Formats: sequence, C-alpha cells, structure tokens
Amino acid sequence: MLIDNCCLVNVYSLIYGRVLRMKDLFIAGGTSGMGKGLAIHYLRQGTRVTVTGSNRLRGKEFLDEAARLGAADRASFIQADLLSLSENRRIIKEVQQRHASLDGLVLTAMQLFPKRKLTPDGIESTFALYYVSRFILSYGLTELLERGSNPVIVSIGGTGMTKGVVHYDDLTLQQGYSLLKATLQGGRANDLLGVAYAENHKTGKTRFILNHPGYTHSGTNHLAQPFKGIQRVMGKLFGQPVEKSIQPIIKLMDNPPPQSLIAWDRTRAVDLNLPTLSKKDALKLYQLTKHIL
Repeated sequence: MLIDNCCLVNVYSLIYGRVLRMKDLFIAGGTSGMGKGLAIHYLRQGTRVTVTGSNRLRGKEFLDEAARLGAADRASFIQADLLSLSENRRIIKEVQQRHASLDGLVLTAMQLFPKRKLTPDGIESTFALYYVSRFILSYGLTELLERGSNPVIVSIGGTGMTKGVVHYDDLTLQQGYSLLKATLQGGRANDLLGVAYAENHKTGKTRFILNHPGYTHSGTNHLAQPFKGIQRVMGKLFGQPVEKSIQPIIKLMDNPPPQSLIAWDRTRAVDLNLPTLSKKDALKLYQLTKHIL
C-alpha cells in the first residue's frame, strides 16, 4: 500500500514524541509572499517572530497586521539589504539582541535580476541573495539555533530540480549572463548549502530543510516591469496561493524528521543521492565560499 509522504510527518510525531512549540523564529524575506505567510501563521501560534526585508513600508504593514492579531509585542522588523555582506552580519547581531535562542530560521528572500548586477562586494546579485546571504545567516545564527528546543533551518528554493550548475570558475557569470542561468546557479548553490551545513553539523541538533514549494503566487512587489505584469498573470492562472504552499513547510517545521538534512519537493521527499545534492560538490562550494568571505 502506498502512503503519501506528507503523512510521514505525522508518523514521526508518534515515533519521536510530541510537536514542540516554536517559541522564537527569524525569517529572512518575511514581509511578503511565503515568508510573511509563515510569519503570520506562527504569530497566531504564540511565537516571537522577527522578520527582515528591504522595504520599510512592507515592514510597517507586517507590524500593523501583527498588532491586529494582538501580537505586537511578539513581532519585530529589521530593515536591511540582504545583498550586502555587512548588512547580513548586522542582522545577525540584531537577532542575537532580540532572541536568546531560535527554534527556526527561514530563508526565503529571492529576487530576479534580468540584467547582470554586481553587489558592492563584487558578487553577482542572484548568487548573493539566493546563496551567500543564506550561508552567512545559517552559520551566523547556529549558536542561537542550538539553544532552541527543536531547531530547524528552512531554505525555500528549487530542491528536486536538476537543471543548472554552479559555475565555480565564473561565479559572477561574467561570461554569458542570463536570468535563467543566474537563477539556476543560485538554486543549485542553495541545495549544496543545505548538504554542506548538514555535513558540518553532524553533532548538532539543528536540522536543515531544503524545500521546493512549487509554483506559488506570492506577489510581484519585488519585480520590475515587464516581469511584474507577466508574473501577475501567470500567478493567477497557474500559481497556488501562499496559504496552500506553506502547509507542508509548517508540518516539517513543527515536527521535522530525525535526519540532519531534509529535502522535500512539495509533499514528497527528494532522493538525497541526486547529483545536485553531492556531498563532494557541497564541501567544495563551502570551502570556496569561506575563501570569498
């Protein structure tokens, strides 16, 4: 008899104990889309939630919504540019000041760059946001996570996809940039981040969850025209709502499987032996990233 993989999460709760309530959560990219959806969900559960985003107005909208829920004292917003190395490091310090521990770190910030753009640190912008920022926040907040009850890192991306590669000799994509090439490189690097983190923290209790939520209509505020209009139409026609996309993620966050690396494509577990989840490649990228930083 076939069993839906999504139901396996409930089996874990029977085997490994009751769900532990998430008390403290930090979400990078939590002022819109799935990040905001998760933030609001956990505020309703009584969690202390800090989010970061680059837009002050959307940050205020998040805080206003938290106030309407009666959770103003548990919601915080940090305005920051995740493309910047120094801003990521500032975020870590601010989160450390606001939280004595973390039960969850959610990495969901993403932006499309139709034209090649380097950050002030000289990093290609998609790679900086999709991978480097997540690298810095994951390792920089590990100490707080290890103090949590049942800590998880959740990185939203395209896990399960096998297209695209990391261009180790040209990470800035100086030779032949395209939006698709940059996005696929960022996605594959994000997968390898999870693999390397799990390898580097075998003795820790923090689990790393790679999740592909599927095509989601998560808003168009981060896009420029003509992509904003195209995405709005595509989202309404084919995208699933944020409320639906976050449900499998919530189940994994509330009661994660026991292994250090968890990879899911929507409601199905991903084969950890995929070439895009190579431990050798993951550690190679880890060492290269340490050198860059």
